[in-house]
Amino acid sequence: MNQPSRGIPPQLLLGLVIALIGAAGYFASSERNPVTGRTQHVSLSPAQEIQLGLQATPGMEEEYGGETPDAALAGYVSGVGRRVVAQSAAAQTPYRYVFHVLRDPRTVNAFALPGGQVFITVGLLRGLGSEAQLAGVLGHEVGHVVARHGAQHLAKQQLMGSLVGAVGVATYDPRSDRGQAAAALAQACAQLVNLKYGRDDELEADALGVRFMRESGYSPRAMLDVMKVLAELSKGGRTPEFFSTHPNPENRAGRIQSQLQPGDDRGELGVDSYRANVTRRVR
Repeated sequence: MNQPSRGIPPQLLLGLVIALIGAAGYFASSERNPVTGRTQHVSLSPAQEIQLGLQATPGMEEEYGGETPDAALAGYVSGVGRRVVAQSAAAQTPYRYVFHVLRDPRTVNAFALPGGQVFITVGLLRGLGSEAQLAGVLGHEVGHVVARHGAQHLAKQQLMGSLVGAVGVATYDPRSDRGQAAAALAQACAQLVNLKYGRDDELEADALGVRFMRESGYSPRAMLDVMKVLAELSKGGRTPEFFSTHPNPENRAGRIQSQLQPGDDRGELGVDSYRANVTRRVR
């Protein structure tokens, strides 16, 4: 009697099992985001995201020289962030938003951790010129939290890790290096996929930032000014750290422009308040 499975290498069967388990776990963990309306694959609960962000915060602060000792500066930035959250759809989420000013004066960056920990460096604050621009930066980072980009990436990394492992197992041959080559190719493909998702995340965070600015009373047009500020800062021969953590598609400003609505230029700009609370303190 013929046994079709006899000719199938056992490592191939094991690789297929690993791949199927990883894919099943990824596609089974899907939720609809109440703010964005998108169905996304996430493997963490909001409570786990919050805990993850809290655990990572000390390390991020240390990397940028700690938090600013200027309590007034920190309070002003936090107040703008809280307004963006409290008066927008971000308030509907279960996350605990905390805004940190990092004392690094040379690094131009802002970022968010899962669960609501949001950071901005003194180096970036120096380049901004209005409260609305600050609201745009913070709104963009809050957008990453609301859209659960961190949790999404963790789920994708878990899926890619299982697929890469499956390829390695399925193609393993102690007499040849083909298995290693196949695993390396799979790893390279995984990195390309993650890069694409990163660019999509930026566009979504921009759109949410514009929305949150509008809902909280700031002029969304200031988001275009933020793009100009970042472009100017990159002309000095030193690319802002912001661009390494935020892939920068060429059409980013154009996409923001297309999301603006009539009347968006009538929102608050807060140039004087920014000068009084930030510019004079971070010279």
